[in-house]
Amino acid sequence: MKYPVLLFITTVMCITCKSPTKNESESSKNESWVSIFNGEDLQGWTVKINGYPAGENFGNTFRVEDGIFKVSYDEYDQFGTRYGHIFYEKELSKYKLKLEYRFVGDQAPGGEDWAFKNSGIMFHSQSASSMLLDQGFPVSLEAQLLGGNGNDERPTGNLCTPGMHVYIGDEYTTQHCITSTSRTIHDESWVTFELVVLGGDEIHHIVQGDTVMSYHSPEIGGEFLPVDFSLKPGTKVDRGFISLQSESHPIEFRNIHVLILD
Repeated sequence: MKYPVLLFITTVMCITCKSPTKNESESSKNESWVSIFNGEDLQGWTVKINGYPAGENFGNTFRVEDGIFKVSYDEYDQFGTRYGHIFYEKELSKYKLKLEYRFVGDQAPGGEDWAFKNSGIMFHSQSASSMLLDQGFPVSLEAQLLGGNGNDERPTGNLCTPGMHVYIGDEYTTQHCITSTSRTIHDESWVTFELVVLGGDEIHHIVQGDTVMSYHSPEIGGEFLPVDFSLKPGTKVDRGFISLQSESHPIEFRNIHVLILD
């Protein structure tokens, strides 16, 4: 998502977060995680790129090579405003999502400065088929993934809210992007990221095993809502689709797993 407001955001301290106990760590080993990426092709996923109908993968943006889920721009002359997302086929409510990601290579020509090493995981999202032809970003919550430039602080695992608002603790916030407590990751190493989503009751972002962002009670609202969106402002949201983002900087994903929670 376009995030010039990051210049004004306030870091949120995760007061209630804690490290897992030994018993919790042992029990997690017995959890039945399911892979939602087969390592061979994009089966089970639908592409939606701004300016193109759902299902059209302009420029072979989303692809699978050597078992890696890649977002690439080598067939682009200019990026323009071709912001894209690839949606997992199933709607989810209570679950854990775990994956690894890394930023690689150079940004596509014509990409915005703010989109350098910028991507995200959208969730509690509208479907690909419900997006308008010229809609850059789905109404959703976003776990924003950022990489460093080698010098400046640029935490990852942030929260952005295209078309939604949330509560952080007891505070209702309409701020579009909120910085996590994560450290900056400057290199191209693989980063482990997890989401814990308990419908609308609790949501946690976890980077390299550390909880860096927590919030709850998402609802529809804000300036990024499309005209005539089907849900009215104030509608509570406790489910939706997951998508991975393309914002002009190449990124790779692997080991994408989901654990459904009762």
